[in-house]
Amino acid sequence: MLIDSPYFPDELELLPVLLGQAGFEPAGLLATHADWDHLLARFAFPQLALGVGSPTGERLRAEPGAAQRELRDADAEHYVVRPAPLSLGSYQVLPVPGRVEIGETELELHPTAGHTVDGTAFLARWAEVLVCGDFLSDVEIPMVESGVADYRATLARLAPLVESVETVVPGHGSPRPREDALRILDEDVDYLDALERGDARPALPRGRDTKRQRAIHAENLARLA
Repeated sequence: MLIDSPYFPDELELLPVLLGQAGFEPAGLLATHADWDHLLARFAFPQLALGVGSPTGERLRAEPGAAQRELRDADAEHYVVRPAPLSLGSYQVLPVPGRVEIGETELELHPTAGHTVDGTAFLARWAEVLVCGDFLSDVEIPMVESGVADYRATLARLAPLVESVETVVPGHGSPRPREDALRILDEDVDYLDALERGDARPALPRGRDTKRQRAIHAENLARLA
């Protein structure tokens, strides 16, 4: 399974070659949530089916064409030209919470609302890997679009999953070992405390105190208000 996707067309064009050189040929695609930048893998593998968690399936049905429009806007902003529009095909909706069999093993699916109204983390216990979408990033503070309470609940749900693996793979940033991911989780809880207090300039975590993250904080404050 290939989870989520890169963004730029040259990255997507090279992806099958790079994965093939590593001896990995995906049999299917998964997306952690319905934000457009996580739905582009079918540009690289148009023959493969896309699987999404049930909350993401509901969001895609409720917002038809939204991902395609947002991708067009982002491409226009960054002067990106693609060979064709984004087509999601007939995506398969998977139960969340639930499990998906992969050969003789399985992936666990866990709900992750808070960043958006939808979201799924994929846990591969046999590989000791957790893929958590736009949570636990080492480069981005929490982007809270569907409520602080939902975000807190997801962090609480992720904590024991992180403790059970060796590597956590966020949607933005770098894969992190367990201890780093747990530190980021604690920092994110502290950030949510500051956000609920309405702090205009909270102390952001090291490596995430940038102009862009300050702008995200301002957007979070505006949504909370």
